[in-house]
Amino acid sequence: MSKFWESIYHPTYISGYNPFIIKNMNRAIERMVAAINHREKIVIYGGCDVDSLCGVSSLLLILQYLNADVEYYIDDSNDVTHTIEDRIIKNYIHFLGAELLIAVGANFKSNLEVELCKSLGIESIVIENKKVTNDKDIIYINPSEKDCSYRYKDLSNSGVTFKLMQAIAIYYNMNSINRYLDLIMLGTMCKDINSQGENGVFLKEGEHFLKTTDNYGLRAIMSSYNINEINSSTIWDIIRVLTPISNVVSKKDNARIVVELLTTDDKDRAEQIVKYLRKAN
Repeated sequence: MSKFWESIYHPTYISGYNPFIIKNMNRAIERMVAAINHREKIVIYGGCDVDSLCGVSSLLLILQYLNADVEYYIDDSNDVTHTIEDRIIKNYIHFLGAELLIAVGANFKSNLEVELCKSLGIESIVIENKKVTNDKDIIYINPSEKDCSYRYKDLSNSGVTFKLMQAIAIYYNMNSINRYLDLIMLGTMCKDINSQGENGVFLKEGEHFLKTTDNYGLRAIMSSYNINEINSSTIWDIIRVLTPISNVVSKKDNARIVVELLTTDDKDRAEQIVKYLRKAN
């Protein structure tokens, strides 16, 4: 398998295990490619924590690059598991016209919600990392799932999302996937996880890419807060700016603003958002 990995992986990609070793990754890519190529509506779902927001933002960026028809929805519930409930499916995901739902760090409350999605013509991919066994009829991407032979189990949600992005990049022969490692590093930093193995690569390479990032949102933060050197302390300063707070608007709205900041291609808009977040904080 390692020779196969080397043969299909472009030299500029970070080192690591083949993402297709993760259980169900082939199924996930087949479904995503069909949605991308046929311009089906894709909705990315995530929670308000920085790890999820970085995963949602990076996945949104790569799908936009591939000209996918993609939207996102951020859950503002206090449930740390970000459970996908029927009201969210009916009132938001279905309302957005979803044909494919990709949930980052979230899962369905039960099989009833999965069946509801199916009845509305929505197929689902769930990305998370928990020591559980999947009992739902979904495409489930979880390195820690039983019978998954992927070596690195202790990944953040944004880290697992990057494995999905790597698989997409392999399929479409993209050679610029590493540019998103600044976001993946920020998501990984937020989690109390092992910094060895693949996480260590994310942290080291992500810091390297953050120093020369072309992400307008991150550059606007660094400029506004006079961050001239990238180190552990200044990285945490950036994370604090990205952490949604409850203020005059809902936490969800602040989280959506963070996603807009991390995905905008408008420098002026990025600077406006940072000014708003600075005032809100």
